[in-house]
Amino acid sequence: MTVFELEECIREHQTALYSFCLHLSGAREQADELYQDTFLVAMERIEQLYNNENANPKSYLLSVAVRLWKNRRRKAAWRNRIAPEQSFDAPGGDALWAQAGAVDSTETKVLREEQLRQVRDAVSALPEKYRVVVLLFYMEELSVEELARVLHIPAGTVKSRLYQARKLLKNRLEVLLYE
Repeated sequence: MTVFELEECIREHQTALYSFCLHLSGAREQADELYQDTFLVAMERIEQLYNNENANPKSYLLSVAVRLWKNRRRKAAWRNRIAPEQSFDAPGGDALWAQAGAVDSTETKVLREEQLRQVRDAVSALPEKYRVVVLLFYMEELSVEELARVLHIPAGTVKSRLYQARKLLKNRLEVLLYE
């Protein structure tokens, strides 16, 4: 792979990949690290990707990001079992979720931002296996088949997880939005 091809790949997929890393990790510092590491790992095997005419670079990059993130979470959980750490909440990417579009009044804007925050919090509260599927399906707009390839699971499992995640979100948001 040439430097030009690599630059083109980064330019084409950088926004979607960074946004996904930010939503997955919940903190800018972790998202930056995950984003950079994803491209470093992908560079090692990117020639195989471009030599395969059926390959999808975006799906491949998202797959690498998910694997790296899962590995980090597993290592952090293992370290935490050995020597527990106190965690502090880092500011998340609220600005990314607050794209409300045209707003007529301040009241409408505040209500819309509150709804977006509640949806974001509901998605963040999902168990990991559901949250990853929801983010990839709705945020990255991957098909069920692409999700199955990215996560290395059967398409039926992807459909099942989407169904369960929607059910959990519906129950959670009904309680929050109709209080």
